[in-house]
Amino acid sequence: MKILVKGAGDLATGIASRLYGAGHQILMTEIDTPLTVRRTVAFSRAVYEKSAKVEEMEAFRAESKGEAEHIIGQGDIAVMVDPDARCREWYEPDVIVDAILAKKNLGTKITDAPFVIGVGPGFTAGEDCHCVIETKRGHTLGNIIWRGSAIPNTGVPGNVGGYTTERLIRASADGIMEPKVQIGDSVEKGQVVAVTGGQPVYAQMPGVVRGMLQEGVFVREGLKIGDIDARADVSHCYTISDKARAIGGGALEAVTGFERMKGRYAIVVLAAGAGVRFGGDKLHTLADGVPMYERMLENVRAFSSFPAYIVTGDEKIATEAKKRGITPVKNDHPEEGISLSLRLGLEAALGSAGKAGGIFNEEERIPKGVLFSVCDQPHLTVATMQNIFRMASLHPGSIVCAGHEGRAGNPVLWDRSYFPELMALSGDVGGRQIMDRHRRNVRIVETDERELNDVDRREDIDIICNSTKAK
Repeated sequence: MKILVKGAGDLATGIASRLYGAGHQILMTEIDTPLTVRRTVAFSRAVYEKSAKVEEMEAFRAESKGEAEHIIGQGDIAVMVDPDARCREWYEPDVIVDAILAKKNLGTKITDAPFVIGVGPGFTAGEDCHCVIETKRGHTLGNIIWRGSAIPNTGVPGNVGGYTTERLIRASADGIMEPKVQIGDSVEKGQVVAVTGGQPVYAQMPGVVRGMLQEGVFVREGLKIGDIDARADVSHCYTISDKARAIGGGALEAVTGFERMKGRYAIVVLAAGAGVRFGGDKLHTLADGVPMYERMLENVRAFSSFPAYIVTGDEKIATEAKKRGITPVKNDHPEEGISLSLRLGLEAALGSAGKAGGIFNEEERIPKGVLFSVCDQPHLTVATMQNIFRMASLHPGSIVCAGHEGRAGNPVLWDRSYFPELMALSGDVGGRQIMDRHRRNVRIVETDERELNDVDRREDIDIICNSTKAK
């Protein structure tokens, strides 16, 4: 797959190494003056050295689309000075990994690519990315977070060789960076290791200089400009760290899971109900200030690798769906019950085999499964939908749904083995009877109870929204 890695520092390079080693095509972006301390193991130095070799990989600076494509085509890694990652418009990556490590999100959105990974604090899985990789040293380093955020930045560096803050070399004043030692040199506590703005910078501990900013860059007082390793193994200065490999492993696991699902499922949104119990136009009703149908369409936008359909007789909903790349399927007879919408949506999904990047061989001409969702669950999250797809991909042959404490709810993802039974439904009967027949094959993705709350009557709007605010 084509993967865009935002940032090319040492941790980003560790991520790139895992993905590159697995055979993916890598394009990385950087700022025009990278401030990577561990530059001997970072592709960011290709910005000012034109190329950078790290272990068995080599990266080259690219000035244009053509140069980047040539570099990648030769089996190497391309690095572009592109702080806003505008190259994604022509590169059209399958995956974006935001590894800038800014401790905050600088603009990445979950809709920027079919699959988006946020690295470290500042991202929330299911909101601005599909998952987050934990970067804090310790038991959870490299974990994939599918709901929520990484551990907040504490401002205290991780323990390496028994040292934390002492191992960092920081600028003593604003000004030009003048290194007095080189990466790989041994130093003693109190030794002058650099000069910044004309002021000396002293080592706070003995060890080997593992990282040091390049000469001549402008730095601010207090900026991290170097790193000392008490373990005193010079080889560590020129190889990817254990931390970077762990984070890269988490990214590779997430990407591999996405690759297994990409284009192999479909989404069907049911939006053709008459709203009889509600007493009118339910789907256009505002929930927390947003029309309920619009909230669902935005959720679906986060899954651009899956063909998506919405069954409706409402022209406005159909138009808004098209704007988001969701195909409308017309149902002018809601009085015939939900089974008609199910069948229409499933027929459309069956016609999607091989589209949207799906890889189907001759024996596999239909999607592995179809996720059916509704528009009247105003607090359903992208994270829950993502976890349903993940569970379905790990447990083929299952019926997977959202639920709480054993109570099954919507959405429901049906494995393709149940398609014939769904097509045989009639009247105002959904898939519950099929689930009852196959209870042993039903798997529930645990979620917050409020996500399962649906709006049947007008009073439900205030009850659901007010109860959420109260929490």
